[in-house]
Amino acid sequence: MTADKKDADLAARADAAVERLAEARSSIAKSIVGLDEVVEQSLAVLLSGGHGLLVGAPGLAKTRLVHTLAVVTGLDDKRVQFTPDLMPADILGSEVLEQDEAGKRSFRFIPGPVFCQLLMADEINRASPRTQAALLQAMQEGFVTVAGQRHDLPRPFHVLATQNPIEQEGTYPLPEAQLDRFLMQIDVPYPDRDDERAILLATTGVEESEAHKVLSVGELVDLQQLVRAMPVGEQVVTAILDLLERARPDRSSDADVRDGVSWGPGPRAGQALMLAVRARALLQGRLAPSSEDVEALAAPVLKHRMALSFAARADGLTLDALISRLAGEAA
Repeated sequence: MTADKKDADLAARADAAVERLAEARSSIAKSIVGLDEVVEQSLAVLLSGGHGLLVGAPGLAKTRLVHTLAVVTGLDDKRVQFTPDLMPADILGSEVLEQDEAGKRSFRFIPGPVFCQLLMADEINRASPRTQAALLQAMQEGFVTVAGQRHDLPRPFHVLATQNPIEQEGTYPLPEAQLDRFLMQIDVPYPDRDDERAILLATTGVEESEAHKVLSVGELVDLQQLVRAMPVGEQVVTAILDLLERARPDRSSDADVRDGVSWGPGPRAGQALMLAVRARALLQGRLAPSSEDVEALAAPVLKHRMALSFAARADGLTLDALISRLAGEAA
């Protein structure tokens, strides 16, 4: 296939994808009022083939959003409520000893809820570190190991976890290694007055609008492959590299980063940003990402991969403000 033919084929696939994604967003809007940016970032996570961490106060429709995404994309979803007494086997599954009619005993693996296509890990920071770590291999490798045996997870496999930033008592902060597995941290804000009015009217009547299935699993996989095939201009690549370098205290020329950032983002952050900007461009009807996409997604991709020193926090420095400034300079 010639280069021109490949470009034309890619453009045709992208045009068809834009229409299908517009239908998906329209269906989501029937169940989720407002939260347009949150919905866009969540879809970008799925289109990038990654995992997302939804952070917001109780009652902001995080659980409803995850289930709605599963309905619209056709993914088989399961929900696990994380609690301090949750054990790894409660997520991954376990082997049980069975005896057949002949009296022969053997072990049989009973899959846990992680064996789905979209797992909602509700209030993930309430579980113990041991249980949190049980998701690490699944999120990164796509399989789990129980009693020395490998068990492959369904494809595609995504984790959308929720976290309550208000209550800290009885919680276990996620370790940096697991935070890095999340492609994006998506902050869920309170609705504005008009959106909240619409929510009140839509959810307290006799009937509620429900989202419907738009995509199939096969279509979602094709969209994920399309995102990886989308071209990325040298200007965007340079903006990503500049942003990563500026955010690392040992290489940055920025005084706030050198003095106030304990550690910066690793290469996985750059990989996540490369995929996310392509997905955002496709969701907005564009064939290729721009520097504006890098600036828009810098905070969701980087904020959970960086940490401020105590002195910097005491001086009033915030990661959101710092990343926003660095992204603006890089773009």
